[in-house]
Amino acid sequence: MAKLSITREDALEYHHIKGKPGKISVTPTKPMNTQRDLGLAYSPGVAYPVLEIEKDPDLAYEYTSKGNLVAVISNGTAILGLGDRGALAGKPVMEGKGVLFKKFADVDVFDIEVNSHDPDEIIKVVAAIAPTFGGINLEDIKAPECFYIEETLKGMLDIPVFHDDQHGTAIISSAGLANALEITGKKHDEIRIVISGAGASAISCAELAIRWGVKRENIMLVDSKGVVYKGRGVGMNKYKDRLAVDDKGHRTLADAVIGCDVFYGLSVANVLSPEMVKTMAESPIIFAMANPDPEIRYELAKEARPDSIVATGRSDYPNQVNNVLGFPFIFRGALDVRARTINEEMKFAASKSLYNLTREDVPDSVLRAYGTDSMKFGMDYIIPKPLDPRVLLWEAPAVAQAAIDTGVARKKIDMDEYKEKLAYRLGQGEHVRYFIMNKAKATQGKKRVIFGEGEETKIIRAAFQVQDESIATPILIGNHEVIKEKIKLLGLDFKPKVVDPRHFHEAEKYAEAYYQLRQRKGIVLQDAVKYIMDPNVLGAMMVKMGDGDAFVSGLTYDYPEVIRPALQIHHTEKGVTRAAGVYIMIVDDKTYFFTDPTVNIDPSAEDLSEIACLAANFARRMEVEPRVAFLSFSNFGSTPHPLSDKVRRAVELTKKRCDFVVEGEMQADTAVISEIIEERYPFSAVKDANVLVFPSLESANIAYKLLARLGNAIAIGPILLGMGAPIHVIQTGDDVNDIVEIAAVAVMDSVQRL
Repeated sequence: MAKLSITREDALEYHHIKGKPGKISVTPTKPMNTQRDLGLAYSPGVAYPVLEIEKDPDLAYEYTSKGNLVAVISNGTAILGLGDRGALAGKPVMEGKGVLFKKFADVDVFDIEVNSHDPDEIIKVVAAIAPTFGGINLEDIKAPECFYIEETLKGMLDIPVFHDDQHGTAIISSAGLANALEITGKKHDEIRIVISGAGASAISCAELAIRWGVKRENIMLVDSKGVVYKGRGVGMNKYKDRLAVDDKGHRTLADAVIGCDVFYGLSVANVLSPEMVKTMAESPIIFAMANPDPEIRYELAKEARPDSIVATGRSDYPNQVNNVLGFPFIFRGALDVRARTINEEMKFAASKSLYNLTREDVPDSVLRAYGTDSMKFGMDYIIPKPLDPRVLLWEAPAVAQAAIDTGVARKKIDMDEYKEKLAYRLGQGEHVRYFIMNKAKATQGKKRVIFGEGEETKIIRAAFQVQDESIATPILIGNHEVIKEKIKLLGLDFKPKVVDPRHFHEAEKYAEAYYQLRQRKGIVLQDAVKYIMDPNVLGAMMVKMGDGDAFVSGLTYDYPEVIRPALQIHHTEKGVTRAAGVYIMIVDDKTYFFTDPTVNIDPSAEDLSEIACLAANFARRMEVEPRVAFLSFSNFGSTPHPLSDKVRRAVELTKKRCDFVVEGEMQADTAVISEIIEERYPFSAVKDANVLVFPSLESANIAYKLLARLGNAIAIGPILLGMGAPIHVIQTGDDVNDIVEIAAVAVMDSVQRL
């Protein structure tokens, strides 16, 4: 990974010149456009929720933003690695924390900087403002005051209080340590850990490691005065006392690391030398987490001990221990069950969820974000990446469930529904994707999906995910040995059924069946034997012969190479004369169906009508009531022309044959902007259309690609409609997630044909 280069000028420009100063703002969530809106938002309407909350304080969660609002509070005494810079100087960091809360977990934040070094005064301030919030995140407060402040507030308040500097690093590093131990073949209860540093993070890391199974007597803290041992006296406090060792021989960091299995760095740069690393045990684990400069540089540690697993706090090296993997999702889970506190069980659950997620196949979107082609569980990947969107879906439910199990949740939730709602927080695209996946998973993986390009790495990864998530049972077409070797290189526990065309024991039977289908289309039996070797023919024939339920191909083929043999073998669905394609387009919080961007180049009016019916019926299968608009350059006859006449004729035909609302011809903006219809065309039966029928493949293809590339829309598809069997085409360059989506669509298609 390229090393980050951020200059002073870059940072100051980012914070000030571009747009408004700072990084956050407040955005209203209710309309404020009319006098009535104003009366509801403030006086007199606001009096009603006031009176209700007075009677039942828990209603504040229903009528205000309290349930999704966290206070990020600091006094600026321990700002990053900069030390005590004052409360005001800490504000950029606190705003940054707020941005991360919102970006990663959709949690709103007010940052509050308290200008005081008196811990009791800070406690008084926080307690006084606590009714505003659903949770309190303490940040950048120096030790040992931070321990006292957190403990006292937790005893006073009935909302979560969490000091991220203490617990965040502990939660993330513990997950990484558990994975590193598994890779090296070591166990928690057998290892010895040396921790450089004895502040808030260091002590919390030690305590959580103990919860994971490390023996307390096998942990040694080393602070600026040396090893923390019983009876030392100098520089001690009650928090260090809990971890003081009964040891008379070790006094320096160099002494302590000899023969140790794990080094945790939570101190300052360059305190661990390569010579010290060489004295550590076999396969040492080094977490050098001081930021921005670690206790030992990654390169030096690996050079000194090539057998080591190394993690740092930096994003430009493998295994970044980044607190953003913790706090947004911990608070998300805690807020959603209205937890009274964040207890040890919830922290452990968060850590365990990250430990488990690391073993999962990494999405292509994450690979792209980090500029790599591969990322899998191993020495250089022991912790999920901060930009992995799945962290929300794994960690928040784990925390919420732990809160419920330990009795600190005020609100009980259905965990399956909760996971679905979390997916919606990632955007409308995830909402639609979740719907498709749920429909497919309802089959419990019983449908057999055949993948025509079984040797391709993306296909193998997608097929593994399809099986792992019980979407379908995958069948791969390809060279058995090549597939087996690639599965091994990917590190997947996966043994799919493979159909190798070179050694297909039913080739003769398939060739005869194909010959019977195509003998009057110029195919002789000898040709049929050769055609069956083509994966796109073989896959379509497997569905025809009942040896599979759906077929997916196209990653390495042009679209016609897949659809042509499929139509030759299966033709179109009964009552359908033309197959068509549709893309589901997600634009902000709206879902549209674009048709036909893939199959019919220059459809007639009759073709357009049939395409519209196919797309509208598909929308209904997606539980969306279709509002169909036929698009043109003309609005309701405003520009007479043979092209607009064709579209108008298609509208007339469609109104006669289908039972959904349909309008046209109309321009694209007229179709999707209801104000245009209301002001200029009030007679229209459709406003704010969601099924858009384009007059040609050319226009539809251009529109969806521009919207996806320049408008940041999410495109799901292409989805084939009207085929005689569940045959679906993926596109060159599709991600693994795209392939999995199409496989799930293929399963839906198969089920709906029963």
